[in-house]
Amino acid sequence: MTPEEVGTRLVSQLSGDDAEASVSAGGDAFARATVDVPPARWWAAIQAARSPAGLGCDFFDWLSAVDELDGGFAVVAHLWSTRRRDGVLVRTRVPREAPELESIVGLYPGAAWHERETFEMFGIGFTGHADLRPLLLPPEFEGHPLRKDFVLASRVAKPWPGAKEPGEAAAGTGKRAPMRPPGVPDPNEWGPRAGQLPPARAERPPRPARGATGSMPVPEPPAGGDGGGE
Repeated sequence: MTPEEVGTRLVSQLSGDDAEASVSAGGDAFARATVDVPPARWWAAIQAARSPAGLGCDFFDWLSAVDELDGGFAVVAHLWSTRRRDGVLVRTRVPREAPELESIVGLYPGAAWHERETFEMFGIGFTGHADLRPLLLPPEFEGHPLRKDFVLASRVAKPWPGAKEPGEAAAGTGKRAPMRPPGVPDPNEWGPRAGQLPPARAERPPRPARGATGSMPVPEPPAGGDGGGE
């Protein structure tokens, strides 16, 4: 089937007019049908795609999310039919406040890992998932690092990991101070160590250009010529 036929067939399996099919870009070889459904129809759409009477997608490929800021989170699952050799992207959007979807682990057990990762990285809950414990991050980690409003301040809080500056001795004068990335607050003003860190060192002023005011004077040549012999 063509991607257009795949999308149309899945939409026809869902009762009501709240599902919409489109075809993603990528050319004939990589184009995929994308079916958008409301969160309440998420599980039903996945079930219809898996059913032999629907698309017969017997292989679960992946599931993830995209932070759309004020638009909430887009959750996407890619399913594939090993018999028909075609696939479909099922997509929904959940609100930013209390984002939650019904788990599809009962339909595709392989989705368990993906739902755990999406919960950990984006904070999207999956009702019915029995094991949404941390997967990649330590248990004491706070926040969801793939949300666009998550501040990555580790580059500021940790010592500078780079090599020493050229010319510094092996036991030299200390490492170059890190530069705070744009948009990252001062770690002494934000985070778990706020108010506990020593004040940051003042940045070294830039070296003045040659001939600029305040630079080292250039010695005048000796009187009576260029200093050579008679």
